[in-house]
Amino acid sequence: MANYLRKYFIMGSQNCNRDPEKILTEAIAAGITAFQFREKGNGSLSGEAKITLGKKLREICRQYTIPFFINDDVELASVLEVDGIHVGQDDTSVARLRVKFPNLELGLSVSNEEEFKKSPIHLVDYVGAGPIFTTSTKDDAKPAVGTEWITFLRNKHRHLPIVGIGGINEINASQVMEAGANGVAVISAITKAQNIKEVVKSL
Repeated sequence: MANYLRKYFIMGSQNCNRDPEKILTEAIAAGITAFQFREKGNGSLSGEAKITLGKKLREICRQYTIPFFINDDVELASVLEVDGIHVGQDDTSVARLRVKFPNLELGLSVSNEEEFKKSPIHLVDYVGAGPIFTTSTKDDAKPAVGTEWITFLRNKHRHLPIVGIGGINEINASQVMEAGANGVAVISAITKAQNIKEVVKSL
């Protein structure tokens, strides 16, 4: 079972209204179990600035032994010495990634039954299911699918590690877990939290 999925924090500088390094450090102290560097969308960094921030966040995770994932940016996987890569349906193919990075953890977003049927589930270490609830964090987010999607996946694959994502916070996280997920992935629930410690504890 993928225990690192339990409290999976995703963040890029575009999600932060203060220092990302401080937010990540506080989140780790509060109990997150994995971190994904997702520097995408309006206001995100690029080039050397992105690499510099990635290296700083990577070092924080290494210091506290927190698995460090990168979102899709395959070119940075080696540069940042990541532990894993998470991709969406339209990103680099899982089959290609598995050949190129045989020892990394691979995650794949799956949002509906059609995507599920065409996805090489046997090649991934976990799936990101969602968006479970409506989310405003991603500009290109798909329609919310509800916790029923978690239950569907769990019934199809009893032992498949599943992390729910999309609109999840400290109030509704329990619904996702009860539906059969191994964990919850959050962005704004932590980056916008007044008290990160209390939010992570409640997830």
